[in-house]
Amino acid sequence: MSDLMSIRREAVVAHARRWIGTPYHHQASRLDVGADCIGLVRGVWRDLYGMEPEALPGYGRDWSEASGQETLLEASRRHLIEIAPQAVRPGDVLVFRYRARATAKHAGIVGETFSAANTPLDARPRLTIIHAVEGAPVSEVALIGWWWRRVAAAFSFPGIID
Repeated sequence: MSDLMSIRREAVVAHARRWIGTPYHHQASRLDVGADCIGLVRGVWRDLYGMEPEALPGYGRDWSEASGQETLLEASRRHLIEIAPQAVRPGDVLVFRYRARATAKHAGIVGETFSAANTPLDARPRLTIIHAVEGAPVSEVALIGWWWRRVAAAFSFPGIID
């Protein structure tokens, strides 16, 4: 198990980027084989800490809708450190609601990229989200307004140092 005090944000992002291209597979968490959004976060957790955060029961695609229980948020709060969404930085985890008043059912890891332009304003870092969605492999996309409007909560991995 990694020393919790030695995990840098850049390492979290590097581990998450290793998963880019892994095919989407519901309930999976295997690098280059298959992962869903929860599987991606679990896989990065295993890379960082050497073990699963907890045993995960099987879940269907509608796993939280019938009960209305915030299963993903509750599990995130058990293992991650909740932060204000506006305070997110690369290496943090965002949890999303696809619709207002729906249960939170999606998660991704914040990345960062720099603009290719040469002007100082365009050279500012831009946040991205590394995530797995049905029908596509794990990918990294711009963290644009559409995603920000759906943020339910934000978290940091335990023991992160800057």
